[in-house]
Amino acid sequence: MSALRQLSALLWGGPLLGAFLLVGLYYSARTGFFQIFRFPLWWRASVGSLLGRKGNKSQAGVTQLQALSTALAATIGTGSIAGVAAAIFYGGPGAVFWMWVSALLGMMTGCAEKILAVRHREKGPDGQWRGGPMEYIRKGLNLPGLAKVYALLCVCETLAGGNLAQANSIATSLSSAAGADRLAVGVVLAVVVAVVLVGGIRRVGRLSELLVPAMAALFLGGGAVVIVCHAQALPEALAQIVQCAFQPRAALGGYGMGLALRYGVARGVFTNEAGLGMSAIAHACADVDEPARQGMWGIFEVFFATLVICTVTALAILTAGVYTPQGALELMASGAVPDTALGAPLTAASFATVLGQAGEWIVAVSLILFAFTSLLGAGYYGRRGLESLTSSRLALGLYQLVFPGCVILGAVADLSAVWELVDLFNGLLAIPNLLALLLLSPEALRLLRDWAGRQGRQQEGREAPVARRDRQRRAGRKKRARSKKK
Repeated sequence: MSALRQLSALLWGGPLLGAFLLVGLYYSARTGFFQIFRFPLWWRASVGSLLGRKGNKSQAGVTQLQALSTALAATIGTGSIAGVAAAIFYGGPGAVFWMWVSALLGMMTGCAEKILAVRHREKGPDGQWRGGPMEYIRKGLNLPGLAKVYALLCVCETLAGGNLAQANSIATSLSSAAGADRLAVGVVLAVVVAVVLVGGIRRVGRLSELLVPAMAALFLGGGAVVIVCHAQALPEALAQIVQCAFQPRAALGGYGMGLALRYGVARGVFTNEAGLGMSAIAHACADVDEPARQGMWGIFEVFFATLVICTVTALAILTAGVYTPQGALELMASGAVPDTALGAPLTAASFATVLGQAGEWIVAVSLILFAFTSLLGAGYYGRRGLESLTSSRLALGLYQLVFPGCVILGAVADLSAVWELVDLFNGLLAIPNLLALLLLSPEALRLLRDWAGRQGRQQEGREAPVARRDRQRRAGRKKRARSKKK
């Protein structure tokens, strides 16, 4: 475990965090900070498109909403509740600022991933679209060996972080809240997950489309109530976030900019996966003709997962008074940090300040739903990674047994070293994907620029008749005014 921690710390100690920020900054600068200045365009092309029409699904894919829901199902996991709380505890309030920065830049990283995933996807033997980093590394860069390395790491990560850790969170939550037997929880959960995954991306997409909005509404509703009721503490919390983000060094053993940057960027990456590439696997299945249009959903995914969900978690904790920087520092200095001081219990405590026991249940149920949907998304990603490695029916059949088996193991085992594995695999996954995003940036930027240009011309075309009618009306009013004067 010590070796894993050291290797993980080496990966995430600085260069990799810098790489995430630099790739996001590169795409942001090259597009003129598209995510900010073209907000109306990407919003209209993503969420706005749901208001005017229903998504149509062909035999080769799923709707864009189902693709987004599947990606969010795997992205919004325990890290959105427990991870944010831990980042604040260990990195200080300033970690939230760097989480925002990483998300803002990651919006364009996520956009590029989805553009390339749709651009280089292919139809599988079942006639459905499939794609992701494995395909754009293999086809776009012509590096099949590196694509297989990514696929192998994807399988490993989904079995560790996407499976063992999430199953453990569900079993632990139900055991603490309702006294449920952890083995029984694991068995039931394994059966449900296995049944859903047998149906492939369509079944995962349909279930995610139902669960993701419900779980998001539950958690966001509870969090909003907490923040509103503690609104008087909001200005101080925001001031702490900014001040601690730029504190040049730890004063008297306190938080410093280095810790805030380390935990904030890492948490932003873990909660939206921009730069890891796995969510692009789900987006590649979308029934869409324009790669750049799916990129707009990639922007929204990062926006919602981090700038909305994680921000609500952070502000609920910082305004509720259940956490103070000085108190956290004293606990860390003593070397005895109780479980109630960080992670999901800290988030639950903040909700309970307003909602009482109901607040604790909201966090527990949200955590269970978040972890369950993460299991579904991870199961699909892992299978796709294995399909990129081999077409053996035996291997794929074994995976259908191994994944539910890991669910049971995760529910009952002590997973103290699993999170170290998760950090390690995430870091290793990012290296080939970030490299591919840089090397394929001319293609991704061209596709985005061409599509955005066409959208602009179409918008002008739609606005032209309206402008013409306005000019005609003004001319008519002036003509009538002159006639009256005569």
